[in-house]
Amino acid sequence: MKIVGLIAEYNPFHNGHQYHIEKAKEITGADAVIVVMSGNFVQRGAPAIMPKHLRTEMALKAGASLVLELPVCYATGTAEQFAYGAVSILHSLGCVDAICFGSECGDITVLKELSVILCNEPTEYKESLQKHLRSGLSFPLARQKAIEEIYPSQDFSYILEQPNNILGIEYLKALYRLNSKMKPYTIQRISSQYHDVELQEQFSSATALRQTISNGNFANLSGQIPSNCMTLLEGNYQTRYPIYANDFSLLLKYRLLNETKSSLTQYADVSEELANRICNQLNSFVSYEQFCELLKTKEMTYSRISRALLHILLGIKKTNYTDIQYARVLGFRKDDSDVLTEIKNNATIPLVSKITQQRNSLLDIDIFASNLYESVVTDKFKTSFINEYEHAIIRV
Repeated sequence: MKIVGLIAEYNPFHNGHQYHIEKAKEITGADAVIVVMSGNFVQRGAPAIMPKHLRTEMALKAGASLVLELPVCYATGTAEQFAYGAVSILHSLGCVDAICFGSECGDITVLKELSVILCNEPTEYKESLQKHLRSGLSFPLARQKAIEEIYPSQDFSYILEQPNNILGIEYLKALYRLNSKMKPYTIQRISSQYHDVELQEQFSSATALRQTISNGNFANLSGQIPSNCMTLLEGNYQTRYPIYANDFSLLLKYRLLNETKSSLTQYADVSEELANRICNQLNSFVSYEQFCELLKTKEMTYSRISRALLHILLGIKKTNYTDIQYARVLGFRKDDSDVLTEIKNNATIPLVSKITQQRNSLLDIDIFASNLYESVVTDKFKTSFINEYEHAIIRV
């Protein structure tokens, strides 16, 4: 059996994701698709618009064989942490032959070249990077400027402007560091771009789709989302979703009121400078998103601040980034159950179907984060609370 691994958020699942699944199988010759997916919180430092079990069911109905959960520490980390966590899970399964990701450039060769440079960090690159950081640039922009300066004849700087290219490079860096035998493939992103807010004819961005869902314009989603997924969207609207960062505003302020400048710096992504800004501006807190805008500076992007605040809310500390010692099953297709056998015969980490089977610090944080998300869902829509221990694996 040949297996390809995908890494995703499916926030929400749409036509582009189904195209990714189908194209990944086609270009790799894979018989099955394993997806490592973010849980209830995503990499931009926000809650997913809908619960992970609903997104899992959509992915399975659209052709994924198995969906595994990326622990929330990694799902809400930097691009480097997100990529390393997901790739390390696929690598540890011992049966995944390839990984396939989307990119704006669609050129695996140039992405590999950049990944090697950024892994090895030549002296002149590090010196240039530090120079641009000292000038006050954010890390992504400083890195882009450094690459442009050291390799002026290459068109590398353009590559580093695009979010999917950046994430693809991080996947390749993770493969390199793990000395993994999984072969990387990339599919060029078509039609819409990552941050596009306007719907396209067929392949719209998740950003545009989230905005359309928030306005309740389901008629406009016709043709944008696979029909079997649309049924799930319509059936769960205003009972299980939509969920937004501002739904966590009061919970976040409660956490911040319990912290000091020194205690804040123990959380992931919180620098001393950001801790000072949080404490100095706390009296002006109105909502989660408003506070992110208030704290944003030239050096600290909105996403960086949103991730930091989310880490405070969820109690994710810098010391929590340990190796992932398990692969947690969210759902699988019954007609692809051979994949589970392949994993059991080859994996170097346990496959967890019941959370009572495995307990460690990463899983404890996942359980807390999921129960917190579920609490917001039930409060917002006045539905029954389902504890994380009670959620069944999705079988399609």
